[in-house]
Amino acid sequence: MLGRGSGEEIGTYVEKLMTSELSGNVIDICPVGALTSKPFAFKARNWELKGTETIDVTDAVGSNIRIDSRGPEVMRITPRLNEDINEEWISDKTRFCYDGLKRQRLNDPMIRGADGRFKAVSWHDVLAVVAEIANQVKPEEMVGIAGKLSDAESMMALKDFLNKMGSNNVWCEGNGPSPNADLRSGYIMNTGINGLENADVFLLVGTQPRVEAAMVNARIRKTVRGSNAKVAYVGPPTEFNYDCEHLGTGPETLTEIAEGRHSFCSTLSNAKNPAIIVGAGLFDRSDKDAIFSAVEAIAKNGNVVRPDWNGFNVLLLNAAQAAALDLGLVPESSQSIESAKFVYLMGADDVDLEKLPNDAFVVYQGHHGDRGVYRANVVLPASAFSEKEGTYENTEGCTQQTLPAVPTVGDARDDWKIIRALSEVAGVKLPYDTVGAIRSRIKTVAPNLLSVEEREPATFWASLKPDATQKMSSTPFKAAIENFYMTDSITRASKIMAQCSALLLKK
Repeated sequence: MLGRGSGEEIGTYVEKLMTSELSGNVIDICPVGALTSKPFAFKARNWELKGTETIDVTDAVGSNIRIDSRGPEVMRITPRLNEDINEEWISDKTRFCYDGLKRQRLNDPMIRGADGRFKAVSWHDVLAVVAEIANQVKPEEMVGIAGKLSDAESMMALKDFLNKMGSNNVWCEGNGPSPNADLRSGYIMNTGINGLENADVFLLVGTQPRVEAAMVNARIRKTVRGSNAKVAYVGPPTEFNYDCEHLGTGPETLTEIAEGRHSFCSTLSNAKNPAIIVGAGLFDRSDKDAIFSAVEAIAKNGNVVRPDWNGFNVLLLNAAQAAALDLGLVPESSQSIESAKFVYLMGADDVDLEKLPNDAFVVYQGHHGDRGVYRANVVLPASAFSEKEGTYENTEGCTQQTLPAVPTVGDARDDWKIIRALSEVAGVKLPYDTVGAIRSRIKTVAPNLLSVEEREPATFWASLKPDATQKMSSTPFKAAIENFYMTDSITRASKIMAQCSALLLKK
């Protein structure tokens, strides 16, 4: 307390920044409204705002949110109650990244000229150019890559388009060059986010939930504090906000546990409900099949999977990954990008384009002028998640949908509509013209994606990779996310996220 009498004020002596990934939630729990959102302060009155109930797509959790908008601008994002997913909390990235939705946006279709500069053109002209090039390229030289923010409708359309052009080389960034999409139990969180509270021992393999999925980390922390659950971790040194035993940094430790030679084996075997959480960052390793085979051995020896309990979990990194695997976005060749002559990047900004041949024709379809644009020959402007109706599946296998909160920017269009129009110009017209029609198409491939607000558990549990014959390398696991605040095109365009990164991470 500062001052006396009428001059008395409530203050704080804390001089350090709050370093929690969930710090913004103090705004919601403050009983008197003294703690407010700095980016939203003095920007709008509550009665001027239109609220839209939707979901977050900055990670694979799918936190339920409310977007408050005024006219064409998103003014703030607040949490919505969902006890099974995010309860009443959201991460700071979810809450404060919204200013990135109005910066570095792509407004018009563009073609790169001979001078290297982009020139705005009509949709008719740009689609004609793309269709002409696509029809000149051999099917095996065509590649399509869905970005981490892609919805199920757009991924279905991209896959159908490339298939009709004769190519099967389509995948989603983050799933690796040769993903195993045979059984859902091998790539979703089988325990469920809410089910983590029933676990008494956690083994984290190559994952850092605090930065990969802050709301999943909050569940683990809640379980540790509430029931004294034990947590062990295999991966690079990192900071946890609960007690955690660091077992090792790489595959050698997994081998010791799988063969029963590690001290942690007794802890795992004595657990009532043990849970293993494997990070999706391991998908990009060349020895991932051997790693998953070792994890499977640990799961069997530790009684992790039983008729009444499935404690094997994969923590995905991106909002698009689960739906992409359900829809079968698996490339025919893991080396297809190295010989590609036609590359369709649908919001894929974190793909290693250094492997592309210099003469490859690159189409970038997205909503921000991010990394993929620099290599593009053609740019097709698309709607962001806050401007469209789209279907997403979170890391636990729960299907949810976004709803449009604000109008689309400039001359942008929904992703699936762009691909549908392109298919007609290219002479391989896709058989759907409405959202309902494309969802009927999705139903034939992955019917679980139409069960909105429902978590579809995996029906079968079997070997994660039965034909794994390779050996694990000695290379230690590495962090999948280096910067919590800037992970995609929206957060990288956000000034607020850039300030958080500079102040809290010194990056």
